[in-house]
Amino acid sequence: MAKSSPLKSHQAGQPSGFDSRPVVAGIVTALVGFTSSFAVVLAGLKAVGADPAQAASGLLALTLAVGVGVLLLTWRSKVPVTLAWSTPGAALLAASGTADGGWPAAVGAFIATGILIALTGLVPSLGRLMSRIPTTLAQAMLAGVLLQLCLAPFKALGSVPLFVAPVIVCWLLMMKFAPRWAIPAALLVALGVIGISIAAGGSGLGAGSFLPAPVWTTPTFSLQAMAGIALPLFVVTMASQNVPGVAVLRSFGFETPWRPSMLVTGAGTVLGAPFGGHAINLAALSAALAASEEAGSDRSRRWVAGFTSGLAYLVLAAFSAALVTVVNAAPAGMLEAVAGLALLGTLAAAVSSALADAEDRIAPSVTFLMAASGLAFAGIGSAFWALLAGLAVRSLLVQRGDRSPADEKPVRTVRGSGPRGPVR
Repeated sequence: MAKSSPLKSHQAGQPSGFDSRPVVAGIVTALVGFTSSFAVVLAGLKAVGADPAQAASGLLALTLAVGVGVLLLTWRSKVPVTLAWSTPGAALLAASGTADGGWPAAVGAFIATGILIALTGLVPSLGRLMSRIPTTLAQAMLAGVLLQLCLAPFKALGSVPLFVAPVIVCWLLMMKFAPRWAIPAALLVALGVIGISIAAGGSGLGAGSFLPAPVWTTPTFSLQAMAGIALPLFVVTMASQNVPGVAVLRSFGFETPWRPSMLVTGAGTVLGAPFGGHAINLAALSAALAASEEAGSDRSRRWVAGFTSGLAYLVLAAFSAALVTVVNAAPAGMLEAVAGLALLGTLAAAVSSALADAEDRIAPSVTFLMAASGLAFAGIGSAFWALLAGLAVRSLLVQRGDRSPADEKPVRTVRGSGPRGPVR
């Protein structure tokens, strides 16, 4: 007797009641993605010249772009595709400092990044060119720009210990018992500490500042911003977010709609840039929440989790300005401390990946140190020079015949679904 498929058995023999697991998984995906890294976004935007209103507008633009992008992709593909803003990219901005031309030049670089992301979906040769940058060097560059931000929580212990210590203790305890919620819990403690600080200081917050308000910035374009912000931001976003995002979905049996994803995220980045958004991309680690068993046993319905996360991001957008207002009232160092805790896991993964090859550690080490040095030359930040230095050292020390096959092969695609790569 022929066996019926699990899906048919579920449809025919099981009650057709509403399964709430995809909806719950989608809400959790959005909450974790938003709360665990919005402090990094604010720190990055302010570092490249945004004032508080422009940074709040940037967070609003990113949240809306992520929400709308997820709704479009999941509805059309019926795959649990989830998006996020580029957290490593925001960390890179935090280490870059203000470019020549100030905030308008940074906005111009964001637009260029979006165009490059979209072209990656349209022009396969651009993806192959991108794949020729060794993963070890891209991860070393990321680790270098993350270092200073990840030191912030421990530096803040010396300046505002009573404010920062409870946040670090909460994060450490949650890392032991509920790692997924470590950063959201630390954020709640930080908001509580900020509230106590505001109450003790007798300062008030205007009601109008709690309302989301987009702020337009007319972009300008400069060579320094293109080299110092756009190119490193593109490389970090592709290597640390988009490629792992494809791998995470594939690990659960889903193929990413590569070209539509790159077009949607590229267009979303371009449209959000004049309002302060730096870049959106495929979600990496949080993608597993919407694609795994937590989103239900029926794989054909897990796209609902992705769709729900898009709706949740649109709701969270309404609260973005209020969060920014409260965070702006925090004691000096609190924002950077929370952002640093949020990036510790990313730093550890980047260092591990950069130094994974025991026979090729000098070039990644040079890249890491150059990026961490904060060197700025000709108006271009350290991330660009770190990547150039790493490529130069590697070409000098590593003979072509000694390179591993993984370093020589371009990014492979399957029916346009995107690159194959390891989870980072």
